[in-house]
Amino acid sequence: MDTDTAILDERTCRLICPIASGMVGVCMTGIGLLRVAVSVRGHETIADDLLSVDALLFLLATLASYFALRVQSSTRLHGLERVADAAFILAMSLLTVACFVITYSLGG
Repeated sequence: MDTDTAILDERTCRLICPIASGMVGVCMTGIGLLRVAVSVRGHETIADDLLSVDALLFLLATLASYFALRVQSSTRLHGLERVADAAFILAMSLLTVACFVITYSLGG
């Protein structure tokens, strides 16, 4: 593995880790706000369940990118980086789905 690839991999992990950990907080805030909206309106939705799963996926992305920064083996670095990338993309997609659910179930 050349040094350019190693530097690029480390940069990717350094980007995913703080963004994904911040998104866990966003999901938790969304769950809290949804619980308030449900108690006021009395209208249940699956959006808080989606956000709970989403928070776990963002946590997986955070942990994978964190541990990728800690390993010495380039094989493990690439494996953990793939896990972090996949979890992050899946979590962002699920967050988009949750936003649609929130918009169309509580919007009207």
